[in-house]
Amino acid sequence: MVSMKRTPLYDAHVALGARMVEFGGWEMPVQYTSILEEHRAVRERAGMFDVSHMGDLIIRGEGAESSLRKILTNDIRDLALGKGIYAHVLNEQGKIMDDTFTFRLGPDTYLLVPNASHAQQVYEWVRDHVRDAEVDNVSERLACIALQGPRAHEVLQHLTDKDLTGMKRLYSDLVDLKVPSTQGYERFLSEILDFPAPPSGTTQSYITRSGYTGEEGFEILIERGAATTVWNALLTAGKDLGLLPCGLGARDLLRLEMGYLLSGTDFDGSQSTLETGPAWAVKWDHEFIGREAMLRQKECATYRRLVGIELVDKGIPRHGYPVVVGAREVGKVTSGTLSPTLRKGIALAYVDQDHAAVGSELKVRVRDNEVRAVVVKPPFIRKG
Repeated sequence: MVSMKRTPLYDAHVALGARMVEFGGWEMPVQYTSILEEHRAVRERAGMFDVSHMGDLIIRGEGAESSLRKILTNDIRDLALGKGIYAHVLNEQGKIMDDTFTFRLGPDTYLLVPNASHAQQVYEWVRDHVRDAEVDNVSERLACIALQGPRAHEVLQHLTDKDLTGMKRLYSDLVDLKVPSTQGYERFLSEILDFPAPPSGTTQSYITRSGYTGEEGFEILIERGAATTVWNALLTAGKDLGLLPCGLGARDLLRLEMGYLLSGTDFDGSQSTLETGPAWAVKWDHEFIGREAMLRQKECATYRRLVGIELVDKGIPRHGYPVVVGAREVGKVTSGTLSPTLRKGIALAYVDQDHAAVGSELKVRVRDNEVRAVVVKPPFIRKG
């Protein structure tokens, strides 16, 4: 039996009474109190998640930009310092290996964040395809806490003198936290990210704003030795603001309401970006691995599309449920749930192109019943 990995916050989760489950080879908290309560906290106030299981790859050197342009479907050419982009990493057949965020940390330095279950695979792929640059897998040396919700800014601002109001979505920055540094780790983040050492008595963090819930928020990247100290400091700072620690259950509900993909569920290595979307994740005017294969697929135009589906009648769509039109099966649900916000069933599903247009009427076979549904354009809920 293969033992599961644990993040540096495992003991903190157990101390808070979290229910731990296996996720992508990691032992992670699925909930602390109630999934619905944690979902509500993020939508209305603030919640925080341990996302230390995600990968962290540093690509640095003269050839970093040119190499990443060939690896990513989106184009990082002339990316502003601190700016990030969402992109897919494809194999030569044009199939998605993973979806990632990439941030430009310096003139020739980038942070690429793959999903937990694909971190090693993506590291090896990037390492093998990078020229004139070095690739450092620092996944096990760092921790990351996602702070999300309309009051997330207030919570984090308690811990820093840096004004966070001007930090835009899909940007990143170096932020010193008013949290005593952990003995022996004072310069750790500075060393691996090539940044100045933090002032005495503080903990250095690198903060991104990519989000996975649709709410305002931050991903706080710190060295693993400081993880518990920063986690507890955030709990204290957010106590009077309604902050709750949240697990994977609430995170899945939140991301599905936004129509965001879940690796291994909404794509499993057999789909291309043409099938999953979003279309803006591909910039066709630059060469990247898998481009020619996708162009050939584009010419055929017979592939299924991942679409959003809302149930018209009562029912809860689940992974694997058939999507039907008349007596014919035209697709399958990949992710589905009862949206706490909309109070109706929502799903992502692959369907035949003839039935993929917004407004198309379908049915989802929920157990023995065929429940009426309609194709909609995600996100299912609108933020801002």
